Amino acid sequence: MSARVRTVIVAAAAVASVALLALLTIPITGQSQPPAAPSRIGGKPDLNGIWQALNEANYDLQAHMARPAMALRGGPYGPLPAAPVLALGAVGAVPPGPGVVEGDDIPYQPWAAAKKKENQENWLTRDPEVKCYLPGVPRATYMPYPFQILQSDKAIFIAYEYDGAARNIYMNNPGPAPVDSWMGQSVGRWEGNTLVVDVTGFNEETWFDRSGNFHSDALHVVERYTRSSPDVISYEATIEDPKVFTRPWKIGMPLYRRVEKNAQLMDFKCVEFVEELMYGQWRKKPLTR
Repeated sequence: MSARVRTVIVAAAAVASVALLALLTIPITGQSQPPAAPSRIGGKPDLNGIWQALNEANYDLQAHMARPAMALRGGPYGPLPAAPVLALGAVGAVPPGPGVVEGDDIPYQPWAAAKKKENQENWLTRDPEVKCYLPGVPRATYMPYPFQILQSDKAIFIAYEYDGAARNIYMNNPGPAPVDSWMGQSVGRWEGNTLVVDVTGFNEETWFDRSGNFHSDALHVVERYTRSSPDVISYEATIEDPKVFTRPWKIGMPLYRRVEKNAQLMDFKCVEFVEELMYGQWRKKPLTR
């Protein structure tokens, strides 16, 4: 082998080695360092932050296909948007969703299944969200608005952007709720690294979603908040209501931290937005509807 050829081979090998070393030092796209361990407060996971669910559960807890509107009417070739929502076009359509119910089955008693269907058919006039009523639990968690958890070593409070809703989670059980309410009474405890919240004392006025899923005043919800990574909470809620369902059932979803530099809860106090809808007919000179 000539000296010139030997020199070329050595040079080529050196270049290849440098290139390989360079590749090994370039981070692979999408790969990051292992996340830091979540911070803790009083020995418990720190849940402080602004969180939000990113799913279609507020439309329908169960798996569902896209449809032209929440309020429908029969058409010559299939359902069409009802006249009051027709002008919304695609804005009023329902996006598809894989569902958040374990087993995708809500175990209604026969009479309750019929009422759920009736609720769905009359969504526009019956859904409490349309009238800006408080959303209840667990619906407040997966509405398309952020909420903020404020936690100290002695107290936990949740503030919701929607309608200014709020919950104080009692870490010392105060006893039975003094009165039924939209958001119920929340009593918390820690099971290892999971915050468990037992919620009772509901009225029967809230729904679980826009598809007519409902409950009675016997509703009992047990929520579980588990910090699965610095920016994710694994959320579960077990729902029990012997007046409406044949057995308890469960939903689950991740909750994601809002990480924008200016992340904050904004005002969405929607009561004034529905005054015309609810009371406009009593104007001296009612507006055209």
